[in-house]
Amino acid sequence: MTQSMRFFLAIILATVSLASASLLNNASAATAEDLDKDSKQALQILYKAHPFAETISRNAKAVLVFPKIIKAGLVFGGSYGEGEMLRGSKVDGYYNSVTGSWGLQAGAQSYAYAVFLMTEKAVNYVRETKGWEIGVGPTVVVVDEGMAKNLSSSTLKDDAYAFVFDQQGLMAGVSIEGTKISLIKR
Repeated sequence: MTQSMRFFLAIILATVSLASASLLNNASAATAEDLDKDSKQALQILYKAHPFAETISRNAKAVLVFPKIIKAGLVFGGSYGEGEMLRGSKVDGYYNSVTGSWGLQAGAQSYAYAVFLMTEKAVNYVRETKGWEIGVGPTVVVVDEGMAKNLSSSTLKDDAYAFVFDQQGLMAGVSIEGTKISLIKR
């Protein structure tokens, strides 16, 4: 890619970012207490929709929960939300989730997702990196309806399992591949 193309793409991304900033600001939690409440509520919604997720949670070393991700795009797009890492019932840190994308897309939507970290190695990787990009580092399996039916607690072999749930809006499909998760202060 030439330098002029990169510059052009950077300008377009900046424009889309500024245009959707007010929408994306609605994704952030006002306080740590709000985020704690929203995360617990999101997990309850997940467990009701996907009972196997609750089974996985019992074996997980930690769970990253993002109760509300806002995604908007018109050719170029982005998504943003804040969440927390839970170890048992205790909060082990607050994180944000940021994704940039381009391609055939138009509209806006919100969704939630949870990543069940199954090994201490995966937990440490998330905590110690300056931003974990899903798809790099620990192996993440995105669980859909069909896969959930074939999993059992004895077949869980990967570092992390992710569930995307509570989708609302006009865009089709959600991918968390390429999402960057970074530690934030709350």
